[in-house]
Amino acid sequence: MTAWLSAGILFTFAAIAVILMRWGNLRCIGVTPVRTFTFIAILFTSGLDVGLIMFPLTEFAGYADLATSPEYGFTNPLSIEFGFWAFLIWGFYFLTCFYFCVIEPRVKFFEIPVVKFINNIVIIGTCAFTAYLLLTNLPWYMPEVGDGETIVGTFYLIVFLAIAFAVYSSTSLRYVRILSLATTWLFLGLIALMWGGAFLSETSSVGEFANTIALLGDYFGNIHQFVLPLNDYHEFYLYWWFAWSIMIGQFTSRFVGGLRTYQVLVAMLVFPSIPIAIWFSVLYYYSANGLETAGFYNLAMVIVGITFVINSLDSLIRLYTDNLNLTVARFGKVKYFIGNFTALCVLTLLFKLDFLQIQWVGAVVIGLFFSCFGYILWKKFSVVSDIAASPKENTVDFNKIELAN
Repeated sequence: MTAWLSAGILFTFAAIAVILMRWGNLRCIGVTPVRTFTFIAILFTSGLDVGLIMFPLTEFAGYADLATSPEYGFTNPLSIEFGFWAFLIWGFYFLTCFYFCVIEPRVKFFEIPVVKFINNIVIIGTCAFTAYLLLTNLPWYMPEVGDGETIVGTFYLIVFLAIAFAVYSSTSLRYVRILSLATTWLFLGLIALMWGGAFLSETSSVGEFANTIALLGDYFGNIHQFVLPLNDYHEFYLYWWFAWSIMIGQFTSRFVGGLRTYQVLVAMLVFPSIPIAIWFSVLYYYSANGLETAGFYNLAMVIVGITFVINSLDSLIRLYTDNLNLTVARFGKVKYFIGNFTALCVLTLLFKLDFLQIQWVGAVVIGLFFSCFGYILWKKFSVVSDIAASPKENTVDFNKIELAN
C-alpha cells in the first residue's frame, strides 16, 4: 500500500507542474461561477471535515512522544499537525478542481458508466467516513455524556441527526451555499473565542501567540519531509486526502469564478492554510500549557464540528445524487431523504465495525487518477493538448453574469 500511495503522490505533483507550465495563465470558469470569497468559503468548508476540529487535541501528545515515534523528531508537534492538514496537500484538490473545470468537459472520462459508478461509490463511502469520525470523537469531547471512551446511544443520535440535516440541506443548492458561508463564520468565531481564552488571560499575552505560531516556520523548512508518508499514521492521512480529492475537485470546480490557473493554486494552498495555522496554534498552546478545554470550549468545538460534518455531507450528497440522477426532481423529497439517510447511516455503522477502511477508498482514487491519465494518452491526447480556455458554454454564462453585475 505504501508504494501505491507514493506513486500516486509523485504523479499528482508531476501533473500539477505540467498544468502550471501548460495552462498557468488560463482563466478557470466553472458552470456556476461565484465571487472569490464565496468560492474560498465553499472550498474550505467542503474540503475539510470534523477531524480539523476534533483531531489536534488528541494528537499533539503522540507527535511529541519521540520514544514511540522517532520519525517525528525533525520538527515540532504543531508543524506535524499542520503538515498533515494544510498547504502542500491542498495541491490534491487543485489538481482535481482544474481537471473537472477545464479538462473533464472535453475528455468525459467520468461519464464512462463503470467509472461513474466507482466514483460515486467513493463519494458515498467517504461521506459515511466523515460521519464515522464525528461518532468516534464525541466521547473524548463530551465525557459527561458517557465514560469518555464508550460510544453511547446519545452519540449515535447526534450523528444520525447530523446526517438527516445534511440530506435535507442537499435538496437545494441555495442551502449548500448558505451553510458554507455560515460554517466559515462559525469556525472563525470559534478561533477568536479560544484565542481570547488563551492569550488574553492574566497569565499569557499576545506575544505568546506570536511565539507559538512561529513554530510553523519549521514546517516550511522541512516541507519535503511531508511529500511521502512518514509512517503508517501519515499514510492514513494521505490516503484520506486522496479519498476526498476527486469529489472535492468535482464539486468546487463548479464555482470557480474566473481566477487564473496559478491563482486557483495559490488560493487553494494559502487561504485555507491561514485559518488552519491560527487554529492549530491556538490548540497547541492549550495542549502544551495544560489549559483546560472541558465544558464550554469542548461543547463549542462539538457544535462547530457538527456544522463541518453537515456542510461536507450536504455538498457530497448533492454531488453523487446529481451524478447518479437520484435527484429530488426525480424521486420527490420524501424518497430522496429516506434513501440517502438510510444508506449513509448503514455505511457509517460499517466503518464503526471496521468492515470498511478509508485507505481502501483512497487506493481506489489513485487507481482512477492513473486510469484517467491512461485514457487521455490513449484516446484524448490531441483534444487535451489543444485546450486553450475554459469550456465555451461556461465562458459565455460567466460573461453574462459579469455584464449583469
